[in-house]
Amino acid sequence: MANHDYKASNIQVLEGLDAVRKRPGMYIGTTGVDGLHHILWEIIDNSIDEVTNGFGDTVTVELLDDGVARVSDNGRGVPVDKHPGLKKSGVEVVFTQLHAGSKFDNSQYSYSGGLHGVGASVTNALSEWLTVEVKRDGSLYKMEFYSPKLGNGAIKSGIVKSPLTVIGKAKGTGTTVTFKPDERVFGDATLDYNTIARRMRVMAYLNGGLTIVLDDRRTALFGGTDRRDVFFYKGGIADYVQYLNEDKKTLYDKPLFVEGKIDTKTEKFEVAVAIQHTEDYSENIYSYVNNIPTPEGGTHEAGFKSALTKVFNDYARKTNQLKEKQAALTGDDYREGMVAIITVKMQNVQFEGQTKAKLGNPDVRLKVDSLVSEKLSELLLQRGYKAVAERIITKAMGAAKTRDATRRAKELSRQQNKLSGLNLVGKLASCSGKNYAINELFIVEGDSAGGSAKQARDRFFQAILPLKGKPLNVEKKSLAEILKNEEIATLISALGTGIEPSFDIDGLKYDKIIILADADQDGAHIRALLLTFFFRYMRKLITEGHVYIGMPPLYRLQKKDEILYCYDDAALAEGQKKMGKNALLQRFKGLGEMNPEQLWDTTMDPANRTLTRVTIEDAAMADKRVSVLMGDEVDARKEYIYRYANFNKVDNFKIQTPQQ
Repeated sequence: MANHDYKASNIQVLEGLDAVRKRPGMYIGTTGVDGLHHILWEIIDNSIDEVTNGFGDTVTVELLDDGVARVSDNGRGVPVDKHPGLKKSGVEVVFTQLHAGSKFDNSQYSYSGGLHGVGASVTNALSEWLTVEVKRDGSLYKMEFYSPKLGNGAIKSGIVKSPLTVIGKAKGTGTTVTFKPDERVFGDATLDYNTIARRMRVMAYLNGGLTIVLDDRRTALFGGTDRRDVFFYKGGIADYVQYLNEDKKTLYDKPLFVEGKIDTKTEKFEVAVAIQHTEDYSENIYSYVNNIPTPEGGTHEAGFKSALTKVFNDYARKTNQLKEKQAALTGDDYREGMVAIITVKMQNVQFEGQTKAKLGNPDVRLKVDSLVSEKLSELLLQRGYKAVAERIITKAMGAAKTRDATRRAKELSRQQNKLSGLNLVGKLASCSGKNYAINELFIVEGDSAGGSAKQARDRFFQAILPLKGKPLNVEKKSLAEILKNEEIATLISALGTGIEPSFDIDGLKYDKIIILADADQDGAHIRALLLTFFFRYMRKLITEGHVYIGMPPLYRLQKKDEILYCYDDAALAEGQKKMGKNALLQRFKGLGEMNPEQLWDTTMDPANRTLTRVTIEDAAMADKRVSVLMGDEVDARKEYIYRYANFNKVDNFKIQTPQQ
């Protein structure tokens, strides 16, 4: 029962960094492995901001034993003089004060990804200890912080252990931050080399000329990989596009690259674009603002698309590839098979929502449109680019013909659906409830498992869609071919959203789309095929958290009346240890071997089941993996499988578990 005696004395005031320790999720999202990496990103991003603004050119990230991480740069070094208002050194202010930094105005940083001034201080608050070393003015300074546990069990966060002190002489400038994430916050989560390497590679691509050294110096006892990578790409985002397309057939060898800027006393704005067309059918645009990915696009993407369409239509008219009586081609036509990277560096960024996923500044559209139109038009007139432009326009004209044929096929399909709904009859076992916020669609492998699932389900909110055989590999097919496939057409009709380029998330009939396949190679292949389809043509289903993978058990242990289901070999070993030698063991080879009661109890009942939610950690890298694993380049696929094969983990589709 609530206490109605509510007075001012009941209001807690959390001083300094205690608020971060009390509610870490407000600052880093989670105290799991993602949150652990987040506090590392905060320090790395500070170093990269120095380079982005023209100070220094190298960032070094070291993983040390006992979970310790060290980040060094050769930037200007954190200020060591006294802050005029707080009477504390700049180092102490940056690492102990929330919303403190030099990025709120534009006098020190023209561009910055960190806009709230909480980065370094949050890392300090959530570390067992943190040490800062600064090289400035010929001296080496050092300051130490720690988070001691007090006698009453409380923890004081990120307080000064030793003040800023000159400990020697130094050449050059820069900052080194060494910290140990606090196990009292993150438990046994550990920093993953591959996760860090992926992000460092992207940062090096986005900041051409930046060198990032990643060095795993951990011993085997602490999970060391004995790896060291140096990321340096002189060509920046042009190299990035080429890297993403290295396993695809491209229309031309080198990406088109243009950049433009506005540099006045009142405004600094830069845009850079790299594009390359492939023989594929889907478009992939990856955009960034001040090194922050914007997966939902925004005004910078809108400006780029407008410029691209306008420039190529004008070029096609001038070169007579597009006749006077022919209609202009659409942006979709010119973007078919295109991979593009757009980076914007700007001041006073306005993101839509809390996730920084979409740029909202209205004036950016016109700036990007104007700058890209001017520079791209100039580029196409240069020697050697005529053939490139002609290939792009020829592909776009082919896309226009396909688009027209696809439109007619979709119209026919819609008419057929309205008349009879034949493609769903006998396949989809719909649910009776109309509350789409709780409804679930299980996509089930095979008629046998589908029949069991139909009997097991709760008919009010669970629908079942059995698949006949394996779904189509959409990576190798045109949109027209995809729409002719019966299984894909059925799935599209069941979900109600349509597909790209006319996908509409508001039409979604189910909050959860659950892929339920056998725990074997065929089941893994079916999951991969469905994820490829969702990624290419219904990506928002993944980015907005609607796609899940069902996790049926592999084993059933029984001893007298006690029954235990085990979902992997580790759980089986633990279960056998618990139940003893005489327990009966059943290995489920497929979903069809489970009776409806078993399937409900273990896999479909929201009270007991475990689902894994599919998310996209890095869309560009996920695109590359899909191209390698599902595309036509056999040698690239073999090489990847030989090197990385681990069927318990999908490289850039991240698994979150459990979800009920």
